Amino acid sequence: MRSPWFNKLSVVLGPRLPRSWLLLCVVSVLALIAVLGSSSSNAFDSVTYTHIPEIYTNYRRLKEQAAVDYLELKTLSLGASRQRELGLCGKERENYVPCYNVSANLLAGFKDGEEFDRHCELSRRGEQCLVRPPKDYKIPLRWPAGKDVIWSGNVKISKDQFLSSGSMTKRLMLLEENQIAFQTEDGGIFDGVKDYSRQIAEMIGLGSDSEFLQAGVRTVLDIGCGFGSFGAHLVSLKLMALCVAAYEATGSQVQLALERGLPAMIGNFIRRQLPYPSLSFDIIHCAQCGIVWDEKDGMFIIEVDRVLKPGGYFVLTSPTSKPHGSLTSMKKKNMLTPMEEYTENICWSLIAQQDETFIWQKTPDVHCYSSRKRHAIPLCKEGHDTPSYYQPLLKCVSGTFSKRWIPIQNRSSSSHLSSAELEVHGVSPEDFSEDLQVWRLALKNYWSLLTPLIFSDHPKRPGDEDPLPPFNMIRNVMDMNAHYGGLNSAFLEEKKSVWVMNVVPVNSRNTLPLIVDRGFAGILHDWCEAFPTYPRTYDMLHANGLLSQISAERCSMMDLFLEMDRILRPEGWVVLSDKLGTIELARTLATQVRWDARVIDLQNGRDQRLLVCQKPMVKK
Repeated sequence: MRSPWFNKLSVVLGPRLPRSWLLLCVVSVLALIAVLGSSSSNAFDSVTYTHIPEIYTNYRRLKEQAAVDYLELKTLSLGASRQRELGLCGKERENYVPCYNVSANLLAGFKDGEEFDRHCELSRRGEQCLVRPPKDYKIPLRWPAGKDVIWSGNVKISKDQFLSSGSMTKRLMLLEENQIAFQTEDGGIFDGVKDYSRQIAEMIGLGSDSEFLQAGVRTVLDIGCGFGSFGAHLVSLKLMALCVAAYEATGSQVQLALERGLPAMIGNFIRRQLPYPSLSFDIIHCAQCGIVWDEKDGMFIIEVDRVLKPGGYFVLTSPTSKPHGSLTSMKKKNMLTPMEEYTENICWSLIAQQDETFIWQKTPDVHCYSSRKRHAIPLCKEGHDTPSYYQPLLKCVSGTFSKRWIPIQNRSSSSHLSSAELEVHGVSPEDFSEDLQVWRLALKNYWSLLTPLIFSDHPKRPGDEDPLPPFNMIRNVMDMNAHYGGLNSAFLEEKKSVWVMNVVPVNSRNTLPLIVDRGFAGILHDWCEAFPTYPRTYDMLHANGLLSQISAERCSMMDLFLEMDRILRPEGWVVLSDKLGTIELARTLATQVRWDARVIDLQNGRDQRLLVCQKPMVKK
């Protein structure tokens, strides 16, 4: 007996339906189901993303492959053609750093040193290509061996350049034709760096440099750090010593420091502020850094004061400060007079002088400024201390109205801030604790996932402690959307031998003051611009939720991937966490930049996915 709907259909089409028509109906129903399924998936893609990743517990290979197969099938069903891989840039761009084009800056009219400054507005988007490594490039030695020995072919510095360098922090020794060493045969550091560090500690009233931490010194900004010998020693004392130096086409201090696994970035004192918040560092150090501090009416000293914490120290070592011959008293007076004038106006005290080294201390007393002379440098108005992203240099003293005005001697000695310190940043202890717990578990999962590949020659069960030397290959890590710095904190707790550059995007909530108050390295950055570093300087890039932000901004995600590829070392890792739809697009882009990519379903009931990529050593 035929059904009523079939009888009605017979009236329209006749008593007998063609088989071909029935087959067409079946195909149409299946197609409708597929469309509805795709729409459902897109609806999940629109779920609002939270900045805190879900906690997940395993990475079963079957689930990984299922996610990969799903995305490949979906791509095929949508009719998307496979994007071709990008080509390699020319040899002239092996050490390419966007935003630092001296020739273009001169043509644009910049002069008096500003041609060496950062000018991203002049950067033209040229050919989309991958910056290739030099012909003699080799994967850096594993940490900590890589701190003391590097491959000379990895850095753009000539033999004559480092042999002719005779300053305290720049002298090197050539071990072999293709290696540069930074230690003597008996393991001692060159140029008496240990003695120099001990001298500074004694000058500020400590017994030795091992007491820096107890004295409230955790972060050091090393201006013009040479080849990083002083910073390497401070790192051994568990201090965060960040090198900042001007862009150099050859013989770069920043490139060499990063090659050694030491924190560094391009920055200078010319026209604009450094991209750090006020009250960021405990010590600011300049040893023959080439800056004339009394130029531009003391604006460079005012900038040092801006980023120096209350009670912090400015250490200046320069042969020009050392008197000579019969003109001893006159030269000494000429050198100190402008410095004395400016430092007195910003409430600094010269607390010690020994040989070529002078140490000033910034006042811990905010009321000092009200008792200065009438013609002293003025205070910035309340609310003027805006987030510093390459703003023009100030002619006023900042930070005096900040709730973060806390002398370094009174701060927490660890990265776990007290409830009172968190309140200053508008963060609840519960939120802070939750964020830390999430990243503790996430890091264990990351490490378990990467361990079989990083330690391929060293059998190890996931979750175990780091193996004995040669340790892990990851040293320089960048968290591209750092939030509270939770990933950095988790690395420290797990005693992983890494350092983290915590990046806070300029369009996100400005949590950088909290990050630097935890004693971490951090910077404000606009990811629509190039990061101030040289190619091949990071071992691992991590971004949680950043891709969703970029897709809503003025720049393309492909530009971001090209920049990530530029700063990532060959055989380095990228870990991206985001929404499913965004990760699908990211995986396509990862293929175009020649990364090996794997999508991982976190099995957390959301549309969140993890994209884990490795950059291969590109063949010529």
